[in-house]
Amino acid sequence: MTSGPAETETAFAELYGRAPEGVWAAPGRVNLIGEYTDFNDGFVMPLALPHTALAAVARRTDGRLRLHSTDVPGGVVQLRVDELTPHRGHGWAAYPAGVVWALREAGHPVTGADIQITSTVPTGAGLSSSAALEVVTALALNDLFELGLSPAGLAVVGQRAENAFVGVPCGVMDQMASACCTDGHALYLDTRDLTQRQVPFDLASHGLHLLVVDTRVKHELGDGAYAERRAGCEEGARLLGIPTLRELPYEGLGTALATLAEAGADESVIRCVRHVVGDNHRVEQVIALLDAGRVRAAGPVLNEGHVSLRDDLRVSCPELDLVVATANAAGALGARMTGGGFGGSAIVLVEEADAEAIAQAVREAFASAGHAAPGIFPAVPSAGARRLS
Repeated sequence: MTSGPAETETAFAELYGRAPEGVWAAPGRVNLIGEYTDFNDGFVMPLALPHTALAAVARRTDGRLRLHSTDVPGGVVQLRVDELTPHRGHGWAAYPAGVVWALREAGHPVTGADIQITSTVPTGAGLSSSAALEVVTALALNDLFELGLSPAGLAVVGQRAENAFVGVPCGVMDQMASACCTDGHALYLDTRDLTQRQVPFDLASHGLHLLVVDTRVKHELGDGAYAERRAGCEEGARLLGIPTLRELPYEGLGTALATLAEAGADESVIRCVRHVVGDNHRVEQVIALLDAGRVRAAGPVLNEGHVSLRDDLRVSCPELDLVVATANAAGALGARMTGGGFGGSAIVLVEEADAEAIAQAVREAFASAGHAAPGIFPAVPSAGARRLS
């Protein structure tokens, strides 16, 4: 498998018979706090990972779009840009094809391309491998066709591709993290107006690590559940007479929940409202703690976030719960599932000196439970999308 810009260029040339015009990279992400809040116009706080999707790309002028991935079995996917239609499948290729479709729908003159993809972002781990594909494609086409889009503009194109072309009703956090994060920082993002702040996140200077634990599982229960939670949030906002749950302040949560109960709202709707308003508040708590240099104190906030995702939103699973319980019992400062849930990954805030012991405790717990060994690695805040060559 190709692993860097030079290898990706070589693979492109061997496949398409010509040199690419450049190689671009876009990272996956892990979300520190703020889950299921982005499609509610709320707050999130992701950071980019060192794991990236690489794209070697060259323009075409004949309306053809050719897509190939070294990570997926199969040959070149060949499409025509003027025949791209939402919800037509195409597997992994739907993500870059959706970007081409979204750009053309917005009036941008994308006349075709040859694209070679390779990625080190784990798939199915809740680390935004799809957003990395979308953003790296958007960035390459933006540069080659001189479209003039900003990083945030690229993220919006990627989100539209995933929403309208692929058919996944995600918020904009994943694409914004991939497009806009900076090295050594977490991204404090207001998803209502896309205002952002780069927050220094140098855990090493505090003697800390943030571990990512990939459970390597994805439960079928997750299929469609994301859309159900989104619908529950929208129903809660409708019953409360507000555009989105972002409008509900944390201080008014108790009154709002009582109002929903009196209106006969379904319990699942009430739980959605409680989680989203609570997680918006938890993002603000973590920001305040980081600004004050009290990074360790963020641990209990992570724990609270997991309890809310597990008990209110009900998007956790036994493997994620096992990571959190085991890590905390072994001395972690805090832990929670991250991403959409029903599998995927958890994050664990640990003292640097305790990192390996806690990781080993998690491995042993998985072995005892009969689970496959998890993937465990430190989350290193890394750069967002960029051109490499």
